[in-house]
Order: sequence, then C-alpha cells, then structure tokens
Amino acid sequence: MNCCLLLPFMLGIPLLLPCLIATENSKTEEVKHPAGSHLRVRRGWMWNQFFVPEEMNKTRHHIGQLRSDLDNGNNSFQYKLLGAGAGSIFVIDERTGDIYAVQKLDREERSLYTLRAQVIDTTTGRAMEPESEFVIRVSDINDNEPKFLDEPYEAIVPEMSPEGTFVIQVTASDADDPSSGNNARLLYSLRQGQPYFSIEPTTGVIRISSKMDRELQDEYWVIIQAKDMIGLPGALSGTTSVLIKLSDVNDNKPIFKDSLYRLTVSESASVGMSIGKIMAYDNDIGENAEMDYSIEDDSKTFDVITNNETQEGIIILKKRVDFEHQNHYRIRAKVKNRRVDEQLRKYHTEASTTFIKIQVEDVDEPPVFLLPYYLFEIFEGSPYGSFVGTVSATDPDQRKSPIRYSITRSKVFSIDDNGTVFTTNPLDREISAWYNLSVTATEKYSIEQSSAVPVYVQVLDINDHAPEFSEYYETYVCENAVSGQVIQTISAVDRDESIEDHHFYFNVSVVENNSSFTIIDNQDNTAVILTNRTGFSLQEEPVFYVSILIADNGIPSLTSTNTLTIHVCACDDTGSTQTCNNKDLMLSMGFKTEVIIAILICIMIICGFIFLNLGLKQRRKQTLFPEKETRGPDAAE
Repeated sequence: MNCCLLLPFMLGIPLLLPCLIATENSKTEEVKHPAGSHLRVRRGWMWNQFFVPEEMNKTRHHIGQLRSDLDNGNNSFQYKLLGAGAGSIFVIDERTGDIYAVQKLDREERSLYTLRAQVIDTTTGRAMEPESEFVIRVSDINDNEPKFLDEPYEAIVPEMSPEGTFVIQVTASDADDPSSGNNARLLYSLRQGQPYFSIEPTTGVIRISSKMDRELQDEYWVIIQAKDMIGLPGALSGTTSVLIKLSDVNDNKPIFKDSLYRLTVSESASVGMSIGKIMAYDNDIGENAEMDYSIEDDSKTFDVITNNETQEGIIILKKRVDFEHQNHYRIRAKVKNRRVDEQLRKYHTEASTTFIKIQVEDVDEPPVFLLPYYLFEIFEGSPYGSFVGTVSATDPDQRKSPIRYSITRSKVFSIDDNGTVFTTNPLDREISAWYNLSVTATEKYSIEQSSAVPVYVQVLDINDHAPEFSEYYETYVCENAVSGQVIQTISAVDRDESIEDHHFYFNVSVVENNSSFTIIDNQDNTAVILTNRTGFSLQEEPVFYVSILIADNGIPSLTSTNTLTIHVCACDDTGSTQTCNNKDLMLSMGFKTEVIIAILICIMIICGFIFLNLGLKQRRKQTLFPEKETRGPDAAE
C-alpha cells in the first residue's frame, strides 16, 4: 500500500487509478496439491502490482515487496528472483522480499518486465510456494519531444487562391505513452507564416488565410511547432519548416511598354521579309505568358506573326511598297494571351495596344514600262522606215531621269529615243510571220539602271501570192480514150494567209473551139480534167499543153496560169499504158545509159588504183635487196 500512496505524488494523479486497480486485484493464490500431501491447502503469495518510473535518478529504487503468507518472520524463508532482468536490472532482498531497480529504465525501449518469484525454507531447503510470475510495469514520464518524421515538407498552391484553401497537412509523432495523461497529446501552432497561412491546432492542416500574388512573392517558408501535453507548462516541442510555392495563374494580361514603334522598310524589300519586331511583357510564366499579336492595317501591306520561343511579334511585309506611291504607314498592333480560363476573363477585358510607324526608304529603281509586254501589227511589204508602234517607260524615282531605248540584235527593226519602233527592212509574212523583240530602257543619268520588255510584232498578210498547182502532175491520155473521160484531178495552194478558208476557182485560160480537153470545177478546191473528143494519135500529137487559170478568194483576187502537160500513150483494151511519148522514152533510156556509164567509170578507177598499188608493192620488194642482183661469184670474199 505504501507504493500506491507514493506513486501519485511521483508520477502524477493519472497514475493513481492503475494502483488502485492493482490493489483491488491483489489476492492470495490457492494452490491445490495431490491427495496424500502433507502441505497446507490454502497458502499463497502476497504482493501488489509493481510500477517503476522510467529515467529514475536513484541508484537503488524500491519497487515493492514479495511475501508469502507462510512467512512468520522467523527469518527462515529465502526469496529468489528469476527471469529476464533479474539480478541485473532488478534485485531482491532474500530475507525480506523487497524488490529494487538498480538501473535507469526507458519505457520507450521496454515498458513491461515479466519475472518469476520463488521462496525456500532455509531449514529444510524445500520450496514453500510454487514458482509464480509477476509483472513490473515501467511508468511513462514526458521525456520525448514531438518529431516530424516526413520532413522536408513542400507544397504548391495556385496564387490568388481563396481563404481556407487546403495547402498541406503536417504530422508529428511523440514516443511517449499516449494513454499516460497528456504526454503524447499534441497541439500545432504557426511560428512563422502569418498572415498568409493558418494551421488547425489538432490536425496540422495548413490553410490559406489571405490571397497571395505570385508576381509579388512566389514562395514562402512556414515554420510549424508541435507541443505535447496539449501545451501545458513543462510540455516539450518540435518544429519543422514547410516550403510553400505559388503556382502561376493567368491573372496578368500582356502589355506593350512602348506606345510607339518606329520601323523602316526599303521599297526593294521582297514579300514575306521581316522588317522589325515588337514586344509585349507578361508577368505570368509558362503557357500563361504565351501571346498572339494582331495588327490593324487598312492597306493590307503588313502582317504580324508570333515567335513562340521569344514571344516577340515579327512584322512582315505582305505586299511590295513603293516610295513614290506611299512613303510611310501608321498601323496599330494588339496583343492578347493565347489561353485564358473563363474564370480569369475579368483580368483580360481590354487588349493592350501600340502604334507602329513604318517609313519607306527610297532606292534607285530601274525604269518601269507602262505595259508588261507590247503587241504590234504591220502589213508585209511596208516600205523602209514604216511605223510599227511605241513603247514607253518612266523612271519611278523622284528625279525622273530621261530614258533611252534600244532593241537587242534586230536587223529588221529599230527604235528611237521616244520609244517608237520602225522597220529597217521589208517584211515578208511568208518568210517570217512573227518577230519576238526585246526593248531595253536605260536611265540617261544612271546607265546601270535598265529594264527590258518583250515586244511581239505580227506581220499581217496581204494577197501578194497567186494560187498555183499543189504539185507537179504527170498526166497521160490513151490513144483510144473516149470523150468525157477523166484523166486527171488537180488542186491548188496559196502561200498567203487567209482570214477565211482559201477557195480556188479553176478554168481553162484559153478557150478553143476544137479544144481536146475541158475542166470541171468541183467547188472544193479541186477540179477534174476530161477529154473533149474520142481518140488521140501518139504519132501525130504525142503531147498536149493545157493552160489552167486558177483564181483565189483574196481581196483583191489574184490569178495565175498553170500549164498542165498531157502525154499521149498507147494503151491496151483495159486502158493500161504500154508506150508513151518517144521523147520521154529516149530521155528515160538516156538517163539509164548515163547511169551505167558513170558506174563503169567508177569501176575502172577502182581497178586502176588496185593495179597501181600492186605495182608499187612489187617495186618496193625489188629495192629492199639490191645486193643480190649485183654481187658476183667472188662477192663472198
């Protein structure tokens, strides 16, 4: 009972209850023995539940007393302590049964010891009680401070988050006994981080207590303290740090810092060329800072594209500029974010704008022709110096330099300083119907500035060629031909060009009362020759010459007389030609004789070369060994 009275003062009021319970449960053990035993039936150990405070500062701390109800105090009983810790951590007074702790104990290492007790009668050496187990409990004291085991802590929360937004939960642990008073009951508090953050005292949940702007400060260090014993005096504490970073939201629109940009562009700049850059600034980062530029340009001369790497606006030339036409432009540019969440639209209601003034730089440009090409027409047969047409070029620059003209490599046309093209030789459409010229215009005061233009001259046709036979006709008539027999079909050609299709008219130019032949116009640019009598004589009239008159449909119409030669032939009954004009036959035979003679002459020349070659070879052989012919019998000596 002394132990139970002292413990509340040593360990605190909460330890009183276990002692009272232990005292209540303390009783005498009943031991049953086999029949015939001379030992007493009712006897047992007497002890209370044992407690020892951890971290005791005594070298020998009395815990309690073991005692047998058979011990009458005659000092004949000897008490023994057995089990883990017996003799090293705990010792017993063998005479009185008092138990002592001789080492400091740490409840966090071991909170309970199970020992065995034995009592022996020293006079007889017999065990007076059966060996029995008992428990020594290590009572807790507040000797461990709270510790945060999940360090380091780091959290990310969007900027401008509303009050009460969850950030992170921190948790500390206390190695003390949670059932022993308030030793392990923790309270959390904020040592650093006000007024932007708060913490729930019992859960360790950190929440936002004030809106924050990442563009002003993008991270915060918050210090959290955990105290045990619910913060009562004597409580132990531990601290930890939490790094809280603010993630970006698109709460800033891009803004031009310059209200006016001045750019220049040369009038010689090509379409698509970059002429300058503009730049807007956005305090946001990442995709929240991605932007798109646009321009308002009524002339549609310029455009803008966004460089996705640098977020710059690149002004490009959309169409060519002309200093003489317009030497400056003033346009307005706008910029806006590429992606904006609907709940953040209020920050982007009005786009930022700036003005761009673009000055066009003058360059010395070559002459410019009024037309991209020129097409002139002139009739063939026009006399020397005839007017063809006029080209015109001007200096686009302000000084308006006089222009000189020239034609490249032409012997038929020439040009004067006024750009007038005229002929230098007669033109014949049938020789050349088109001329492709190149006229060069050169500035008088700057001869390196020149340009050329194609000039096409079409030579127009006049009806200066009469129609004629389309081919040479070999016409024959049989001696036994009858009147009205068709012996030849003829056609005509005209080298003139006709706007409409050519149409030719055929007739016999000289009409004779006793003409042997007549002509019929087929009205399709052909005509047929017919016999006008029955029977012809190869001996009397072997050849007939018929004059054919051909007229075209030109304006004015031209005519020509063409002679058709008709040979009389001896024919068989079927009309097949056997013998024609003797003169033609002799001409044909003569032609064959000449050919044969030419062939024979060639053969004779070839044979002559062969014989000459053989003779030369034979002579060479004779001159190679002349000594054989001149040496006598004594030549060997």
